[in-house]
Amino acid sequence: MHELVALHEKPLAEEIYMIAGWQQWADAGTVSSGLPPYLIEHTKARKIGEIKSESFYLYQVPGAHHLFRPVIKLEDGYRKSLRHPKNEFFYMGDQHKGLVIFTGVEPHLNMEQYARALFDAAKQLGVRRVVSVGGVYGAAPYDKDRDISCVYSLPRMKEELKKYVVKFSNYEGGVSIGSYLADRAEQDNLEYCSLYAFVPAYDFSQQSNQMQGFGIEHDHKAWYDIMRRLNHMFGMEIDLADLDQRSEELVTSTDAKVADLDRSMPQLKVKEYLKRLSKDFTENSFMPLDDMWTSELEDIFKNMGDA
Repeated sequence: MHELVALHEKPLAEEIYMIAGWQQWADAGTVSSGLPPYLIEHTKARKIGEIKSESFYLYQVPGAHHLFRPVIKLEDGYRKSLRHPKNEFFYMGDQHKGLVIFTGVEPHLNMEQYARALFDAAKQLGVRRVVSVGGVYGAAPYDKDRDISCVYSLPRMKEELKKYVVKFSNYEGGVSIGSYLADRAEQDNLEYCSLYAFVPAYDFSQQSNQMQGFGIEHDHKAWYDIMRRLNHMFGMEIDLADLDQRSEELVTSTDAKVADLDRSMPQLKVKEYLKRLSKDFTENSFMPLDDMWTSELEDIFKNMGDA
């Protein structure tokens, strides 16, 4: 086992998968930093290990030290808490299926060593596939299913991944941790993919000096659309009713924000802009066969009730 990995338990499920997220650059809608902790709480997953973090972080960077230092809380001069970056493994499941949930902080240095530690832990835990999650901002309707971009480690995975209605990325530029790990996973012949949700964000800086724009801070719709895919990919039945409800509430609250903006700053023509955006947008919905049957049955019962 890698010297920086400490595992307190080795689950014995027949099939084990991993979802991973970080406080990182590609974290629009807090998809990467928010979804894994949500799953930990929602599924009551227990901590089973960690990556020792001392060698991965810079605490002194000129002009930006407040972004990197550990966070302390003092009361009358006494330290109540001191928060260091953490990279931890949690687990939920039964004898048949298990899910490792990893939540961490993107390392500032020694990325190669960090990747080796993460994937060594995955091997020790018997993980079949690692899926990391992230988010990027873009102009898209907030009330439509999110587009999901995909990066994967092994060529043989592509045909299967097509089933999940993803767009295979052609991005070229600075690498995110999710994409970096795809390269490292291929060297280890490990099944790995990274799913990036396109989170709605709108720029009105050309129309007004008073309003730069806005984006969705916690995109529960993106969380929900990713988890629907992962439930099927992993063959699991994590209850997504709460995320579904949060998605609906997000649309409702954004409706209200748009209406308020339209009243208070009519020069932005927000509703007109969003209407054009929706007209030009092709919604790519993930609708597996069993969900299609459920939807059709719901429609049948609804029509019977209206008769």
